Amino acid sequence: MTSTTNIATDIFKAYDIRGIVDKTLTVETVELIGRALGSEAIKRGGTTIVIGRDGRHSGPKLSQALARGMQSTGINVIDIGVVATPMVYYAAIELGAKSGVMVTGSHNPPEYNGIKMVIEGETLALDAIQSLLRRIQANDFLSNAVGTYRTQNINDAYMARIVGDVKLKRKMKIVMDCGNGSPAVVAQPLFEALGCEVIPLFCEVDGNFPNHHPDPSQPKNLVDVIRALKETDAELGIAFDGDGDRLGVVTKDGEIIFPDRQLMLFAADVLARSPGGTVIFDVKCSRNVAPWIRQHGGVPLMWKTGHSLIKLKMKEVDSPISGEMSGHIFIKERWYGFDDALYCGARLLEIVSGFADASAPLKALPDAISTPELNWKLAEGEPHAIIDKLKETATFTDPIEIITIDGLRIEYADGFGLARASNTTPVIVLRFEADSEAALTRIKEDFRRVLQPARPEVALPF
Repeated sequence: MTSTTNIATDIFKAYDIRGIVDKTLTVETVELIGRALGSEAIKRGGTTIVIGRDGRHSGPKLSQALARGMQSTGINVIDIGVVATPMVYYAAIELGAKSGVMVTGSHNPPEYNGIKMVIEGETLALDAIQSLLRRIQANDFLSNAVGTYRTQNINDAYMARIVGDVKLKRKMKIVMDCGNGSPAVVAQPLFEALGCEVIPLFCEVDGNFPNHHPDPSQPKNLVDVIRALKETDAELGIAFDGDGDRLGVVTKDGEIIFPDRQLMLFAADVLARSPGGTVIFDVKCSRNVAPWIRQHGGVPLMWKTGHSLIKLKMKEVDSPISGEMSGHIFIKERWYGFDDALYCGARLLEIVSGFADASAPLKALPDAISTPELNWKLAEGEPHAIIDKLKETATFTDPIEIITIDGLRIEYADGFGLARASNTTPVIVLRFEADSEAALTRIKEDFRRVLQPARPEVALPF
């Protein structure tokens, strides 16, 4: 067993645990994490934890180590095998466990793996994740009679739950790209059961990801979908990330519908049945989101980036639908409130199947001139320090609002600029949006004037 003092502390991130297999994320470390999670679950009154894994080659040995650690504390483990992350959340609720832990590297390269955690209904984030590290360092584990272990396949039950809820208004033909990620275990049969003819791309689980990186937030990873839409009579394209909690959407003519616009479509639909509901969106989202939510009878709430943080806020304000720019969309109305790209894909088709041209309602969503996320790469520890200092000292030109809930988001009369320290890598994330190219250039230059003196020797990414 690894000494509790030899743990790579930097694998304990803001929203999950993530590292390089056999280097920073070893079998021994994962077993200790299992002991910490089991101890925490029992402390909160839990008895059972559901575990699942994505399709990475390291998944079996790491999930076995996780189970061993949990069982040593007296926790009973239900192993649901290779699944999409939302299927672990679903199983934790439907099997009455309340706790679910997923072994996944999400969209990281194949040599990575990681752990996403819900303990007794709470998605662990920030200090709750650091408290696991503290528990390991203090060797503070419960030790009870060894808990049980059993496997259970929940794939059919999960699909039946979605098919029982989502009703398409007509049959549709779609392109579906699973990127060789774990959503492939159910994606094609699920959408066929919903009434779709599916043109599958890379719908075989392969932890080497031989075709492209499983990250639909990057346009380069959607070129296969765009090509298939052009070459076939499919009317819409969808794509999933490596563990199935983020959705990519492409119209017939190849336009990518980014997640803040996806959120608008879902919000209009949900608010029609949940008037007055609070819709949470993160600081990276378009300026078009808040007025759209108001226009459709909802209450907009801008919040910090991070799927765990949004889920915690959703519980606090009882939000029926929320989302963030990275692609995590959380639907509580008719569903459970966790980020589930398979379910979101189904709900999206339910909405657009009411139109003769499925792309029309997507293309009609408000749009703006904007940059993708830009990363200013700095040294470990620098991003947060720079942002904290700029919050105190920076002066911008003619701002109409300065928002500091997560970094610095400066609202101008004709656009916005954002600089926030990433909670996962040593970068400052930048994003700009404006009503015109000239305004976009002006806003970028205002940020350049403020940011560059903080590290003059490191070139900005814009």
